[in-house]
Amino acid sequence: MRIRTQPSRALDRIALALAIAGIADLVVKRIVTTRFVPGERLSVIPNFLVLTFVRNDRGAMGLFGTRPALLIGLALVVIAMLALLLYGALRSSPATQVGFGLVAGGALGNVVDRLTHGYVIDYIALPRFYVFNLADAFISCGLLLIALPALGRKTSH
Repeated sequence: MRIRTQPSRALDRIALALAIAGIADLVVKRIVTTRFVPGERLSVIPNFLVLTFVRNDRGAMGLFGTRPALLIGLALVVIAMLALLLYGALRSSPATQVGFGLVAGGALGNVVDRLTHGYVIDYIALPRFYVFNLADAFISCGLLLIALPALGRKTSH
């Protein structure tokens, strides 16, 4: 019988969050691409939430232009840098582990899009905001989970 060690549980949390984020993102994108034509819109909550199929060939919020190779490379470098920066927290903080998994899973979902299509499939439209996808939402939630332990610490004056 093998006794599980703490690092093993940490890797399990990261892998599970990464898998959930990546798979959920790709499944929803598949549904969008099979049910919508580019530009088609469906109002889910009037004046608030619209589903639409957008082919996004740019980076987050339009940054870095239309260079898929650059955007893929940047995503992979950011994941690696984040892992290095969070090394200590990844060993000890379950929130950071799950957060990192969500960020990595979301980023990899968008990387898969760029590799297979040359663009990212976006579909969630909110008023006065960029159209985004579930991967982007996972990245944002993951970054929040990573930041929470630091925000909860009391500072001494």
